[in-house]
Amino acid sequence: MCGITALYAWHADAPPVDREEVESITRYMIPRGPDAGGTWFSTGDRVGLGSRRLAIIDLTPEGNQPMTSGPLTIVFNGEIYNHAELRASLERRGVRFHSTSDTGVILELFRADGASMVERLRGMFALAIWDAESRRMFIARDPYGIKPLYFADDGRTFRAASTVKALLAGGAVSRTIDPAGAAGFFATGSVPEPFTIREAIRSVEAGTSFFVGAHGREAARSHYSIASVFAKATEQEWAANLVEPETLLRELTAESLRHHLVSDVPVGAFLSSGIDSTALVATASRINGEPLRTITLAFDAYRGLAEDEAPLAERFAAELGTRHTTRRITRTELQGELPKIFAAMDQPTIDGVNTYFVSKAAAEAGLKVAISGLGGDELFGGYTSFRDVPRMVALSRVPLAGALASRVTRHPKARAISALGRTWGGAYLVKRGLFLPDELPLPADVAEEGLRRLELMSIVNAPLATDPRTPFGRVATLEAALYMRNQLLRDTDWASMAHSLEVRTPLVDAWLLRQLAPLLVARGTDCKKLFASSPRPPLPAWLRDRPKTGFSFPLKQWLDLPPDGTSTRMRSWARMVYAEFAR
Repeated sequence: MCGITALYAWHADAPPVDREEVESITRYMIPRGPDAGGTWFSTGDRVGLGSRRLAIIDLTPEGNQPMTSGPLTIVFNGEIYNHAELRASLERRGVRFHSTSDTGVILELFRADGASMVERLRGMFALAIWDAESRRMFIARDPYGIKPLYFADDGRTFRAASTVKALLAGGAVSRTIDPAGAAGFFATGSVPEPFTIREAIRSVEAGTSFFVGAHGREAARSHYSIASVFAKATEQEWAANLVEPETLLRELTAESLRHHLVSDVPVGAFLSSGIDSTALVATASRINGEPLRTITLAFDAYRGLAEDEAPLAERFAAELGTRHTTRRITRTELQGELPKIFAAMDQPTIDGVNTYFVSKAAAEAGLKVAISGLGGDELFGGYTSFRDVPRMVALSRVPLAGALASRVTRHPKARAISALGRTWGGAYLVKRGLFLPDELPLPADVAEEGLRRLELMSIVNAPLATDPRTPFGRVATLEAALYMRNQLLRDTDWASMAHSLEVRTPLVDAWLLRQLAPLLVARGTDCKKLFASSPRPPLPAWLRDRPKTGFSFPLKQWLDLPPDGTSTRMRSWARMVYAEFAR
């Protein structure tokens, strides 16, 4: 896991890359990679690359970056879980390696197969490769967007880095707030890709790659589509009946976990009392063959309430025999840590505080890598959106039903059904949205300009450009491509990297989705219960059958936020977060 920097003065009239800028951007990301760091510059300083390294695989200096092989130089953030298989394949083709790192494998795979090599990478990645022969830079990001990558291109120089704030730290990129990013944040609770909160900076979109050459950025190429996987699965539903579903889930989850447990340092796990994390910990403990280190987060405000997951997590950990730690957070600690949280938060978001603290606890326990159950609700249909969004679409398409709903209730979301609910993306926005488009807490001219440039309806409907063909597939695609990508994964990245912790997500795996999709399409939300029954032995009934609580945080109790039309006061929290970025 790393922080990476890539600058390319591609225009003939652009000045050489500023070495101090590269150093400053890279230095800003030391928490992402405290173990090693370095920079590299091409002849004539037309290209500058930088890296900060969190050493997980190949702990020797041979794994440090930037890494060069012949005309190719790479900086890479992430983990490639099938690097051993890819290495063996390349060795059979005559390639010789000088390190055991996955970075070297990517470099040689690119030399052999070019841009198409990204389709063979299983893992999380954001990377930049400079090819001195073609004088082009290759940029790529993993299918789900687990690892972030941002860029700024002023028409002369291309700049990329792992965080928005790192690009700003270089001093050459404008800090001007993007009205579209601001509107997107208030509408959804996070800034939707490809926008960021800064006007001059954009996100490299998940599952895409592109070159930067002598004429600037070339057209991006998509190398993965969640919607297409679900669409194809509708033609393969017969495959779901070939193996007993619990067996299929157990074997495929275990296979993903084996890849995600590959490491040269110990791997721990976040443990809640929910199905996803407990099933993963149970399976990982069996694979490991030795007690796993587990971490549970608890809040004093929830003590004795259903929201307190610690007692059940502790009971499960004791039965399983893990080396368990419960870390309790107090109101005083939250208030003292809040300035650090805002400093670490790369873009405004209404989530991530809980992940910040559980990552802090894991780092305090001496871990550099932790497994998370993130993605289970998106994969197995654990959210109420899988029920509510199809109902909303159906209701909005009944003549006069939406108009009647808007007349009999004053709730703005109910009134929005008739306006937005006819498309799956619009219905999803009504379900998941924070502020409706006509109530954004921004100056009227800023809101108008932001919404115009954002094209919010295009963003929420874009993941369904290929129709997944089933209600389950449509909602699963929207959840993964919007909420999970723009909020959960992004928040997990900044919150864990603040503590130099790598979080791995075995249920957010493109290869796993391809194999599971026929079962998901055939069984829908039943898969959540099937997953709970899949470990051997199955999860205990006292845990498996309890109501879902979610990984919440006591903002309402601890921050004295004023009410703003919602019981959770999340809108007031959003205003507070945005104010930090608007300073």
